[in-house]
Amino acid sequence: MEQMNALKASTAKLSVLSNSLLVVLKLVVGFYGGAVSIISEAAHSGVDLIAALIAYFAVRKAGQPPDAQHAYGHGKIENLSAATEAVLIVLAALWIIYEAMTKIYSPHVPAYLEYGIGIMLISILVNWWVSSRLMKVAKATCSHALEADALHLRADIWTSGGVLIGLAAIKVTGFAWIDPLIAILVAVVVFKAGYQMTVKSLYELTDVALTEEEEAIIRRILSGHPSIIAFHQLRTRRSGSQRLIDVHLILYKDMHLDKAHAVCDEIEAAIEFELAPCDVVIHLEPCGYHEDFGACPLSEHRQKE
Repeated sequence: MEQMNALKASTAKLSVLSNSLLVVLKLVVGFYGGAVSIISEAAHSGVDLIAALIAYFAVRKAGQPPDAQHAYGHGKIENLSAATEAVLIVLAALWIIYEAMTKIYSPHVPAYLEYGIGIMLISILVNWWVSSRLMKVAKATCSHALEADALHLRADIWTSGGVLIGLAAIKVTGFAWIDPLIAILVAVVVFKAGYQMTVKSLYELTDVALTEEEEAIIRRILSGHPSIIAFHQLRTRRSGSQRLIDVHLILYKDMHLDKAHAVCDEIEAAIEFELAPCDVVIHLEPCGYHEDFGACPLSEHRQKE
Protein backbone atom coordinates (compact mmCIF):
# COMPACT_ATOMS: atom_id res chain seq x y z
CA MET A 1 0.00 0.00 0.00
CA GLU A 2 2.84 2.42 0.79
CA GLN A 3 4.40 1.80 -2.63
CA MET A 4 1.02 2.45 -4.27
CA ASN A 5 0.59 5.75 -2.41
CA ALA A 6 4.13 6.83 -3.30
CA LEU A 7 3.48 6.04 -6.98
CA LYS A 8 0.27 8.10 -6.96
CA ALA A 9 2.01 11.05 -5.31
CA SER A 10 4.96 11.07 -7.73
CA THR A 11 2.64 10.81 -10.73
CA ALA A 12 0.49 13.68 -9.47
CA LYS A 13 3.66 15.77 -9.03
CA LEU A 14 4.55 15.12 -12.69
CA SER A 15 1.20 16.60 -13.71
CA VAL A 16 1.82 19.70 -11.57
CA LEU A 17 5.19 20.33 -13.23
CA SER A 18 3.95 19.84 -16.80
CA ASN A 19 0.89 22.07 -16.31
CA SER A 20 3.00 24.81 -14.73
CA LEU A 21 5.24 24.87 -17.79
CA LEU A 22 2.34 24.94 -20.25
CA VAL A 23 0.47 27.72 -18.43
CA VAL A 24 3.50 30.01 -18.56
CA LEU A 25 4.21 29.30 -22.24
CA LYS A 26 0.58 29.76 -23.34
CA LEU A 27 0.12 33.00 -21.40
CA VAL A 28 3.30 34.50 -22.83
CA VAL A 29 2.44 33.58 -26.43
CA GLY A 30 -1.28 34.41 -26.03
CA PHE A 31 -0.84 37.91 -24.62
CA TYR A 32 2.19 38.65 -26.80
CA GLY A 33 0.31 37.73 -29.96
CA GLY A 34 -3.17 38.79 -28.83
CA ALA A 35 -4.84 35.44 -29.61
CA VAL A 36 -7.91 34.88 -27.43
CA SER A 37 -7.98 31.19 -28.38
CA ILE A 38 -4.46 30.72 -26.95
CA ILE A 39 -5.38 32.73 -23.85
CA SER A 40 -8.43 30.49 -23.41
CA GLU A 41 -6.13 27.50 -23.66
CA ALA A 42 -3.89 29.06 -21.02
CA ALA A 43 -6.95 29.40 -18.77
CA HIS A 44 -7.79 25.75 -19.43
CA SER A 45 -4.24 24.74 -18.53
CA GLY A 46 -4.46 26.97 -15.45
CA VAL A 47 -7.49 25.00 -14.32
CA ASP A 48 -5.56 21.82 -15.09
CA LEU A 49 -2.76 23.11 -12.88
CA ILE A 50 -5.13 23.79 -9.99
CA ALA A 51 -6.68 20.36 -10.53
CA ALA A 52 -3.23 18.75 -10.55
CA LEU A 53 -2.35 20.48 -7.26
CA ILE A 54 -5.63 19.33 -5.72
CA ALA A 55 -5.01 15.78 -6.95
CA TYR A 56 -1.46 15.84 -5.59
CA PHE A 57 -2.50 16.84 -2.08
CA ALA A 58 -5.59 14.59 -2.24
CA VAL A 59 -3.68 11.39 -3.03
CA ARG A 60 -1.16 12.18 -0.29
CA LYS A 61 -3.91 12.74 2.28
CA ALA A 62 -5.98 9.79 1.07
CA GLY A 63 -2.98 7.50 1.50
CA GLN A 64 -2.78 8.16 5.23
CA PRO A 65 -3.86 5.28 7.48
CA PRO A 66 -7.18 5.31 9.40
CA ASP A 67 -7.29 7.33 12.62
CA ALA A 68 -9.74 7.96 15.47
CA GLN A 69 -11.86 10.35 13.37
CA HIS A 70 -11.60 8.40 10.09
CA ALA A 71 -11.99 4.72 10.92
CA TYR A 72 -12.48 3.86 7.23
CA GLY A 73 -9.44 5.83 6.14
CA HIS A 74 -9.24 9.06 4.12
CA GLY A 75 -10.23 7.71 0.71
CA LYS A 76 -13.23 10.03 0.31
CA ILE A 77 -10.79 12.92 -0.02
CA GLU A 78 -9.96 11.62 -3.50
CA ASN A 79 -13.66 11.67 -4.42
CA LEU A 80 -14.02 15.20 -3.07
CA SER A 81 -10.92 16.21 -5.04
CA ALA A 82 -12.42 14.90 -8.27
CA ALA A 83 -15.67 16.80 -7.63
CA THR A 84 -13.76 20.03 -6.97
CA GLU A 85 -11.75 19.60 -10.16
CA ALA A 86 -14.95 19.04 -12.14
CA VAL A 87 -16.50 22.28 -10.86
CA LEU A 88 -13.34 24.18 -11.76
CA ILE A 89 -13.53 22.85 -15.31
CA VAL A 90 -17.12 24.07 -15.69
CA LEU A 91 -16.20 27.54 -14.38
CA ALA A 92 -13.23 27.73 -16.77
CA ALA A 93 -15.50 26.87 -19.70
CA LEU A 94 -17.93 29.66 -18.79
CA TRP A 95 -15.04 32.14 -18.50
CA ILE A 96 -13.69 31.15 -21.91
CA ILE A 97 -17.13 31.70 -23.50
CA TYR A 98 -17.40 35.14 -21.89
CA GLU A 99 -13.97 36.20 -23.16
CA ALA A 100 -14.64 34.86 -26.65
CA MET A 101 -18.01 36.64 -26.93
CA THR A 102 -16.38 39.97 -26.12
CA LYS A 103 -13.87 39.40 -28.94
CA ILE A 104 -16.21 38.03 -31.60
CA TYR A 105 -17.72 41.46 -32.37
CA SER A 106 -14.31 43.12 -32.74
CA PRO A 107 -12.01 40.40 -34.08
CA HIS A 108 -8.41 40.99 -35.11
CA VAL A 109 -5.78 38.75 -36.62
CA PRO A 110 -3.35 37.66 -33.86
CA ALA A 111 0.32 38.42 -34.34
CA TYR A 112 3.08 35.81 -34.42
CA LEU A 113 0.75 32.96 -35.39
CA GLU A 114 3.69 30.63 -35.91
CA TYR A 115 4.56 30.92 -32.19
CA GLY A 116 1.01 29.99 -31.27
CA ILE A 117 1.07 27.00 -33.61
CA GLY A 118 4.36 25.87 -32.08
CA ILE A 119 3.13 26.08 -28.47
CA MET A 120 -0.02 24.15 -29.36
CA LEU A 121 2.10 21.35 -30.82
CA ILE A 122 4.22 21.26 -27.66
CA SER A 123 1.08 21.24 -25.50
CA ILE A 124 -0.43 18.31 -27.40
CA LEU A 125 2.73 16.20 -27.12
CA VAL A 126 3.34 16.97 -23.43
CA ASN A 127 -0.29 16.39 -22.41
CA TRP A 128 -0.52 13.17 -24.39
CA TRP A 129 2.50 11.72 -22.58
CA VAL A 130 1.52 12.95 -19.11
CA SER A 131 -2.16 11.95 -19.43
CA SER A 132 -1.18 8.47 -20.60
CA ARG A 133 1.04 8.11 -17.54
CA LEU A 134 -1.69 9.45 -15.23
CA MET A 135 -4.36 7.12 -16.64
CA LYS A 136 -2.07 4.09 -16.41
CA VAL A 137 -1.34 4.75 -12.74
CA ALA A 138 -4.99 5.66 -12.05
CA LYS A 139 -6.16 2.31 -13.41
CA ALA A 140 -3.46 0.40 -11.54
CA THR A 141 -4.22 2.12 -8.21
CA CYS A 142 -7.98 2.80 -8.70
CA SER A 143 -7.33 6.50 -8.03
CA HIS A 144 -10.25 8.77 -8.97
CA ALA A 145 -8.20 11.89 -8.37
CA LEU A 146 -5.55 10.84 -10.90
CA GLU A 147 -8.21 9.65 -13.34
CA ALA A 148 -9.92 13.06 -13.19
CA ASP A 149 -6.56 14.75 -13.73
CA ALA A 150 -5.86 12.50 -16.74
CA LEU A 151 -9.26 13.32 -18.24
CA HIS A 152 -8.48 17.04 -17.80
CA LEU A 153 -5.33 16.68 -19.84
CA ARG A 154 -7.01 14.56 -22.51
CA ALA A 155 -9.63 17.27 -22.93
CA ASP A 156 -6.76 19.74 -23.22
CA ILE A 157 -5.31 17.68 -26.07
CA TRP A 158 -8.51 18.02 -28.08
CA THR A 159 -8.89 21.72 -27.35
CA SER A 160 -5.24 22.37 -28.19
CA GLY A 161 -5.80 20.55 -31.47
CA GLY A 162 -8.79 22.77 -32.20
CA VAL A 163 -6.80 25.91 -31.47
CA LEU A 164 -3.94 24.63 -33.64
CA ILE A 165 -6.29 24.10 -36.59
CA GLY A 166 -7.86 27.52 -36.01
CA LEU A 167 -4.53 29.33 -35.94
CA ALA A 168 -3.43 27.55 -39.09
CA ALA A 169 -6.72 28.54 -40.79
CA ILE A 170 -6.25 32.18 -39.78
CA LYS A 171 -2.72 32.19 -41.18
CA VAL A 172 -3.96 30.79 -44.50
CA THR A 173 -7.23 32.75 -44.88
CA GLY A 174 -6.70 35.86 -42.76
CA PHE A 175 -10.21 35.52 -41.28
CA ALA A 176 -9.91 36.99 -37.76
CA TRP A 177 -13.33 35.72 -36.56
CA ILE A 178 -11.97 32.16 -36.53
CA ASP A 179 -9.99 32.92 -33.34
CA PRO A 180 -12.95 33.62 -30.96
CA LEU A 181 -15.03 30.94 -32.68
CA ILE A 182 -12.39 28.32 -31.91
CA ALA A 183 -12.30 29.60 -28.33
CA ILE A 184 -16.05 28.98 -27.99
CA LEU A 185 -15.70 25.48 -29.41
CA VAL A 186 -12.91 24.85 -26.89
CA ALA A 187 -15.24 25.98 -24.11
CA VAL A 188 -17.99 23.59 -25.22
CA VAL A 189 -15.59 20.62 -25.09
CA VAL A 190 -14.27 21.72 -21.70
CA PHE A 191 -17.79 22.19 -20.31
CA LYS A 192 -18.87 18.72 -21.45
CA ALA A 193 -15.85 17.12 -19.77
CA GLY A 194 -16.52 19.06 -16.56
CA TYR A 195 -20.19 18.08 -16.51
CA GLN A 196 -19.43 14.38 -16.98
CA MET A 197 -16.82 14.43 -14.21
CA THR A 198 -19.21 16.28 -11.90
CA VAL A 199 -21.88 13.60 -12.31
CA LYS A 200 -19.38 10.78 -11.75
CA SER A 201 -17.90 12.44 -8.66
CA LEU A 202 -21.30 13.04 -7.10
CA TYR A 203 -22.17 9.37 -7.60
CA GLU A 204 -19.04 8.39 -5.71
CA LEU A 205 -19.69 10.86 -2.89
CA THR A 206 -23.23 9.52 -2.43
CA ASP A 207 -21.96 5.94 -1.98
CA VAL A 208 -23.22 4.49 -5.26
CA ALA A 209 -22.66 0.73 -5.54
CA LEU A 210 -19.74 -0.77 -7.42
CA THR A 211 -20.21 -1.49 -11.11
CA GLU A 212 -22.21 -4.52 -12.26
CA GLU A 213 -18.98 -6.14 -13.47
CA GLU A 214 -17.31 -5.75 -10.08
CA GLU A 215 -20.32 -7.05 -8.17
CA ALA A 216 -20.52 -9.99 -10.59
CA ILE A 217 -16.94 -10.91 -9.60
CA ILE A 218 -17.91 -10.87 -5.91
CA ARG A 219 -21.02 -13.00 -6.54
CA ARG A 220 -18.98 -15.49 -8.55
CA ILE A 221 -16.48 -15.89 -5.70
CA LEU A 222 -19.22 -16.33 -3.10
CA SER A 223 -21.25 -18.75 -5.21
CA GLY A 224 -18.21 -20.85 -6.05
CA HIS A 225 -17.09 -21.58 -2.48
CA PRO A 226 -18.14 -25.10 -1.42
CA SER A 227 -18.69 -24.19 2.25
CA ILE A 228 -21.14 -21.36 1.55
CA ILE A 229 -24.79 -22.40 1.29
CA ALA A 230 -26.05 -18.95 0.29
CA PHE A 231 -25.40 -15.24 0.78
CA HIS A 232 -27.50 -12.09 0.96
CA GLN A 233 -27.38 -8.36 1.80
CA LEU A 234 -24.38 -7.78 -0.42
CA ARG A 235 -23.58 -4.06 -0.18
CA THR A 236 -20.76 -2.24 -1.93
CA ARG A 237 -19.40 1.28 -2.27
CA ARG A 238 -16.15 3.12 -2.89
CA SER A 239 -13.99 5.37 -0.77
CA GLY A 240 -11.34 6.85 -3.04
CA SER A 241 -9.37 3.96 -4.50
CA GLN A 242 -10.67 1.47 -1.92
CA ARG A 243 -13.74 -0.72 -2.41
CA LEU A 244 -15.83 -1.30 0.73
CA ILE A 245 -17.80 -4.56 0.70
CA ASP A 246 -20.02 -6.22 3.29
CA VAL A 247 -22.12 -9.37 2.96
CA HIS A 248 -24.02 -11.96 5.04
CA LEU A 249 -22.97 -15.59 4.53
CA ILE A 250 -25.13 -18.61 5.39
CA LEU A 251 -23.01 -21.56 6.49
CA TYR A 252 -23.75 -25.06 7.78
CA LYS A 253 -25.06 -24.75 11.34
CA ASP A 254 -22.80 -27.54 12.63
CA MET A 255 -19.63 -25.90 11.28
CA HIS A 256 -16.94 -25.26 13.90
CA LEU A 257 -15.93 -21.65 14.59
CA ASP A 258 -12.35 -22.15 13.41
CA LYS A 259 -13.62 -23.56 10.10
CA ALA A 260 -16.06 -20.65 9.66
CA HIS A 261 -13.22 -18.21 10.33
CA ALA A 262 -11.09 -19.95 7.72
CA VAL A 263 -13.92 -19.63 5.18
CA CYS A 264 -14.08 -15.88 5.83
CA ASP A 265 -10.30 -15.58 5.34
CA GLU A 266 -10.53 -17.44 2.04
CA ILE A 267 -13.37 -15.24 0.76
CA GLU A 268 -11.57 -12.04 1.79
CA ALA A 269 -8.36 -13.17 0.10
CA ALA A 270 -10.17 -14.13 -3.11
CA ILE A 271 -12.00 -10.80 -3.34
CA GLU A 272 -8.82 -8.89 -2.49
CA PHE A 273 -6.99 -10.73 -5.26
CA GLU A 274 -9.60 -9.66 -7.84
CA LEU A 275 -10.53 -6.17 -6.60
CA ALA A 276 -7.67 -4.83 -4.47
CA PRO A 277 -7.53 -2.56 -2.61
CA CYS A 278 -10.69 -3.41 -0.71
CA ASP A 279 -12.11 -3.87 2.79
CA VAL A 280 -14.44 -6.86 3.21
CA VAL A 281 -16.74 -7.24 6.23
CA ILE A 282 -18.56 -10.59 6.58
CA HIS A 283 -21.50 -11.41 8.86
CA LEU A 284 -22.00 -15.15 9.46
CA GLU A 285 -25.39 -16.81 9.88
CA PRO A 286 -26.16 -20.49 10.52
CA CYS A 287 -28.43 -22.28 8.10
CA GLY A 288 -31.99 -22.29 9.47
CA TYR A 289 -31.67 -18.81 11.00
CA HIS A 290 -34.17 -17.50 8.45
CA GLU A 291 -37.66 -19.01 8.53
CA ASP A 292 -38.16 -18.61 4.77
CA PHE A 293 -34.90 -20.32 3.84
CA GLY A 294 -36.35 -23.85 3.87
CA ALA A 295 -34.63 -27.09 4.82
CA CYS A 296 -30.90 -26.89 5.47
CA PRO A 297 -28.64 -29.20 3.46
CA LEU A 298 -26.31 -31.53 5.33
CA SER A 299 -22.64 -30.66 5.50
CA GLU A 300 -20.08 -33.06 4.03
CA HIS A 301 -19.23 -34.16 7.58
CA ARG A 302 -22.85 -35.05 8.37
CA GLN A 303 -23.31 -36.77 5.00
CA LYS A 304 -20.46 -39.17 5.79
CA GLU A 305 -22.02 -40.19 9.14
